[in-house]
Amino acid sequence: MSLPPATPQLLHYRALTSPRLGPWQGVKAIARSSLLLLSRRKLFWVLYAFSILIFLFYFFGQYLMVFLENRVSEAMVRTGGGLFNRTIRPEFVTKLLRDAMHMDGSADTFGDFMWTEGYIAMVILAFAGSIIIGNDFQHNSLPFYLSKPISRRHYLFGKALAVAVVVNFMTTIPAISLFVEYGFIDTWDYYIDSFRLLLGILAYGAALTVTLSLLLLVTATWLRRTVPLVMVWTAVFILSRTVHRWLVDQLMLSPRWRLVDIWNNMYLFGQWCFGTDHDLLRPRSQPQPAYWEATVVMVAVCVFCVLYLRRRVRAVEVVS
Repeated sequence: MSLPPATPQLLHYRALTSPRLGPWQGVKAIARSSLLLLSRRKLFWVLYAFSILIFLFYFFGQYLMVFLENRVSEAMVRTGGGLFNRTIRPEFVTKLLRDAMHMDGSADTFGDFMWTEGYIAMVILAFAGSIIIGNDFQHNSLPFYLSKPISRRHYLFGKALAVAVVVNFMTTIPAISLFVEYGFIDTWDYYIDSFRLLLGILAYGAALTVTLSLLLLVTATWLRRTVPLVMVWTAVFILSRTVHRWLVDQLMLSPRWRLVDIWNNMYLFGQWCFGTDHDLLRPRSQPQPAYWEATVVMVAVCVFCVLYLRRRVRAVEVVS
């Protein structure tokens, strides 16, 4: 009696029943892997802790302002001693804090906050540039990405998305939290009266995200290593500030020389989005170029970065 033929085992392979995902899912995967690499570095969390401290300073500073204005209206704050013994009313203290720290939910509050947080973001990005994208060029990992069913633009979008997450978690999202907080401790009408401030936060955050992402990708693909990247990054954002101050404030040249400082250009764009009068920019003793001139320089820098990245990535050979 013959036995029935044995059914061949297919090595436990199973049919693909789930739909195939598009190349844009690869963008999220690239961004996720870049953020995971960055999160494994202790220096990143140390620098991010400084960012949290700045946020907490503004967060509780706004509560302090409201406390001094509404809860201690009859109290007297005593300072000095002897012949200099005197009394200062809380209104004077709150006015001093408003003029010095701008803890009043105004355009200066969010402008100063995002300006300060942006410096910490620059330090983190200088450290993270070689991790996020520089290592791909240094260790020839880019052909591995491009051998997958994604194009070069998907790769760049993935890396830019990782940088955007870092920038927004340090600037835009905390600034929105401060905006929501001040509405709670003030009045609900604050949200309606200051709706332009919310739009300004989003626009300023978008400008920081796009500009810093493109500049970081360009410097990381050009230099690849951490130390040269930090040196060039410092020259772009710190040395340029020293140069334009020397040219304008010391040599009394045209204020348009401040356009060489890309960080100052982003600040001017942010104040434009907040609706700040150009004549009220601080400090008033230092003239600034027009808002539209700073915006044009920012756009020109971003276009140059895009063209460079397109040429740099296309030069990589891909083995399919």
